[in-house]
Amino acid sequence: MAKDAVLDRAVDLARQAAEEIAEEPTDVGEHLGVTWESERLVTHRFACASRGYRGWHWTVTLARVPRGRSATVCEAVLLPGDDALLAKPWVPWAERLRPGDLGTGDVLPFRPDDPRLVPGWKPSGDDETDLVAIEELALARARVLSPAGRDEAAARWYRGSHGPTSPGALAATAACASCGFLVPMAGALGQVFGVCANAWSPDDGRVVSLDHGCGAHSQTDVEPGPSQWPAPDPLIDDGLVEVVTLDRSDETSAVEAAASAEEVGTTEAQEGSAAGVAESAASEDAGVMTNKNPDAEPAADTSSTRWLGPEDALAGIAPAGASSSIASRTSCRLPSAEAEPLEEADEMPESCESASPPDQE
Repeated sequence: MAKDAVLDRAVDLARQAAEEIAEEPTDVGEHLGVTWESERLVTHRFACASRGYRGWHWTVTLARVPRGRSATVCEAVLLPGDDALLAKPWVPWAERLRPGDLGTGDVLPFRPDDPRLVPGWKPSGDDETDLVAIEELALARARVLSPAGRDEAAARWYRGSHGPTSPGALAATAACASCGFLVPMAGALGQVFGVCANAWSPDDGRVVSLDHGCGAHSQTDVEPGPSQWPAPDPLIDDGLVEVVTLDRSDETSAVEAAASAEEVGTTEAQEGSAAGVAESAASEDAGVMTNKNPDAEPAADTSSTRWLGPEDALAGIAPAGASSSIASRTSCRLPSAEAEPLEEADEMPESCESASPPDQE
């Protein structure tokens, strides 16, 4: 598109037009550029210096007649730019209202297409039949609650402060279903809700769910009886349970090692006990035999006496002070004094003859 020199140079004319619609002439900022809309039609843009209008532009459109030598102002407006600070999209008042906004004296606008309502009855064309439906069947309402509206109300009541999840219901010991002050409701809503008629209850005169509860139950402080329903099985959330497979090989090896160690310890204890018994028997066999003859001299102190072995007896060695009552440590046991004495004709075993010490001088 060919440029128009007359319109391009008309910046002062465009600024003057922008200043006329601005509150203050200083609200019109620097010239931002020119845009060619069509033949002999251009738009000049100026920055907006007004507070609260960041990114907005003063837009002035100029035109020129064919063969004309001067520009003419078509329009001047304030338009937002790409980074302008904008308000939220406008919403009609009827759509801006929310539950709880309606005050005393306020009136909601009529909604003929409200999805929560359906026609209460349809004229049949017979006045007499319609009269029966209106007066006897109580169908005088032009519109009644639709299934969608009923379900919406039930969900809102159940999730609200009169449902089972309110703090008062969680702290209650019994539900409203067993309370004597609960007034049942008719229809489908009566399967889940009722009306509280207890003046002491914070829910008096309100619709409450059957599993709601409060501290003003008619059976307060009464011990609950046992339930006839079987106890339900525990519920386990599989999403919160981590299944772990245990490796039993290490545990089995540890148990076998402990059993083997215990068996080895028992065997060593038994061997040690047998060795102790054998050593005790050997000591007893090699002990000092006391002379039971009353005419014999008292036995000498043997605390410092050395025991004689077979080799000492054969060599004829005897320590000083040794008496004939000291027996050698041999495998031959000397008879005790209580035993019958040996006759002179009896012969002693060779082992005993060789091991007996010689007579002391």
